[in-house]
Amino acid sequence: MMPTPSALPHDQEATMPNTPSSASAAQPPTAARDTGLVAALLILSVSTGILDGVSYHALDQVFTGNMTGNVLFVGFALGGQQELPVINLLVALLAFVLGVIVAARVLRIRPTRDRVPRATTVMLACGTAATLAIGVGWGWIEPLDSTGILLVTGVLAFFLGAQASALKPVGIRDISTVVVTMTIVNLASDGWFVGKNDPHWLRKLLAILAMALGAYVGAALYFSFGAAVATCAGGVVMGCGAVVLRVVSNRLARSGIRQSRI
Repeated sequence: MMPTPSALPHDQEATMPNTPSSASAAQPPTAARDTGLVAALLILSVSTGILDGVSYHALDQVFTGNMTGNVLFVGFALGGQQELPVINLLVALLAFVLGVIVAARVLRIRPTRDRVPRATTVMLACGTAATLAIGVGWGWIEPLDSTGILLVTGVLAFFLGAQASALKPVGIRDISTVVVTMTIVNLASDGWFVGKNDPHWLRKLLAILAMALGAYVGAALYFSFGAAVATCAGGVVMGCGAVVLRVVSNRLARSGIRQSRI
């Protein structure tokens, strides 16, 4: 006896695997997946704040991470502000851009769908090593002459530019680790201030506070112990951020989580 037409779909439906549902059930919620990544980026933001706190006070009022400030300072200098070092500012800007380009080229040469490319953590590790080396060397030859100031400025700006570029595949737009201007804009424009319910308001606020905390720590260490100690502290914090990012990356890779922008 042939099965009725209505029975066939029912039997087929009963035996078909529910792959999409099982796959989605196996993956943790987006917020839970991103917690570790957000933590790593916040740590790196603290590191940038520390290094900017050191560079501003010890490298002739030059930022090595926040290029917006350097652009403004160049404008001030060209407008007649004599105390600002135009050459140092231009070195920081050019080195930062070069770091961005190098990191982008490396990521392009070694494409991957991983949420955190291995090249990203390698570049962060290189930045950590370079920062610690600068801090240790600075302790031996402090105070720096004009050539040393330019060299330190260029190296720190290069690796912070590389960091900003290398972290783009992570896909968390609210935390760039080197600047918070747009984070402030997004926090104010997407929050309850304007009648919106922003699910990411906390990490935006934490990104701003992390940068401020880093700047405070960098300045406090500089005035209390000198530029070498403050720079080493920035390198240690940067290394902690890189380690956290690598650990989270390995966990996401085991879970099969690929790139997404949030």
